[in-house]
Amino acid sequence: MFEKILIANRGEIALRIQRACRDLGVRTVVVHSEADREAKYVKLADESVCIGPAASSGSYLNVPAIIAAAEVTDAEAIHPGYGFLSENADFAEGVEKSGFVFIGPRPETIRLMGDKVSAKQTMLKAGVPCVPGSEGSLPEDPAEIVKIARKIGYPVIIKASGGGGGRGMRVVHTEAALKNAVQLTRAEAQAAFSNPTVYLEKYLENPRHIEVQVLADEHKNFIYLGERDCSLQRRHQKVMEEAPAPGMTPRMRTRIGERCADACKKINYRGAGTFEFLFDEGEFYFIEMNTRVQVEHPVTEMVTGVDIVQEQIRVAAGEKLKHRQRDIEVRGHAIECRINAEDPFNFTPSPGRITSYHPPGGPGIRVDSHAYHGYFVPPYYDSMIGKVIAYGENRDQALRRMRIALSEMVVEGIRTNIPLHQELLSDTSVIRGGVSIHYLERKLAERAAERETK
Repeated sequence: MFEKILIANRGEIALRIQRACRDLGVRTVVVHSEADREAKYVKLADESVCIGPAASSGSYLNVPAIIAAAEVTDAEAIHPGYGFLSENADFAEGVEKSGFVFIGPRPETIRLMGDKVSAKQTMLKAGVPCVPGSEGSLPEDPAEIVKIARKIGYPVIIKASGGGGGRGMRVVHTEAALKNAVQLTRAEAQAAFSNPTVYLEKYLENPRHIEVQVLADEHKNFIYLGERDCSLQRRHQKVMEEAPAPGMTPRMRTRIGERCADACKKINYRGAGTFEFLFDEGEFYFIEMNTRVQVEHPVTEMVTGVDIVQEQIRVAAGEKLKHRQRDIEVRGHAIECRINAEDPFNFTPSPGRITSYHPPGGPGIRVDSHAYHGYFVPPYYDSMIGKVIAYGENRDQALRRMRIALSEMVVEGIRTNIPLHQELLSDTSVIRGGVSIHYLERKLAERAAERETK
């Protein structure tokens, strides 16, 4: 096991990794920007290094500064968390070339799965079901693109090969709009990802977003930890997640889980990863793989008892996975609400000082948050200030406990999206379970239309 790990991230995930390290007896180094100097995890770290100004380009994305911080503090490994540099293959390669261990997959695996075209081709070869679409990137000839779209059938969705986080996508309903849409998406992809490559897929009208958590070590052990439903989204950004997915049978879970584990074996995967699928009419369609820990990993931890972050660290240290597939059993139900510093309905960011803070508690409640009374939420980063996770023996109990938890939670001085979560938790379709990825945006559009008519 490592003696010292550098955490190359901020916010709640930096605190989460720090806690996992302390539980393993590993010392931690936290890097931070000038804006995060007073953060809780900075104060709790064994060592901390300021690596730059508030802007992430000069700090959390500053590769030389991060590696220099590891060198001066004698860290042995670097954990990237999620976001920022977590899926940057060049960063992973730079970490390893500098003599440190990157706590994540190999750089070549990150590159393979980071390009959506190569990822899809790899999954097809591995026997993982994919959304019907173009075989590779779209050609330059508009006539050939039209032929591909006709074969797939409208509506189609154009996706940037180097995209992610819901960016670089455009839905096309008619042939007349196709040529212009491809040109626009290519231009956006070049500007956002420095890669103009795009591809086409069938656009599924009302799918759910289901993802499968996997773990793999260097000793040819590959396991899956069940699935999560992440269908409540706004602009392709997740708002609420749960595990297991409502309506998912053990047989369906085993079928898709085994395919994911087998795919990990075929690409020689290492560490934690997540296969993301669109689920429509009982069928799974692969869309991408995230080669890092997910924001929503706690719901899987709650229903399986597996500490995913600790497993990441153990694997990176060369140890075998602590669990085998036969040990994994999904028990009960867990729901996670992302708590963001933003207006609950128009989503305007709400940075500022928290003047009063009280996290909820009680049976089955977990709060992953770096916020505290007096904490200043900076305006420079993602608006998430924490996550509330509720566990119950069944989904109904998890829903009840989450309602209670949110009613107890106090965050004053800034606005948060807690009222949105409370409204969703009383929504009959959400209570029933199994809503599509479009449900929340349609609900918000209806709410906006009602306000305009009043």
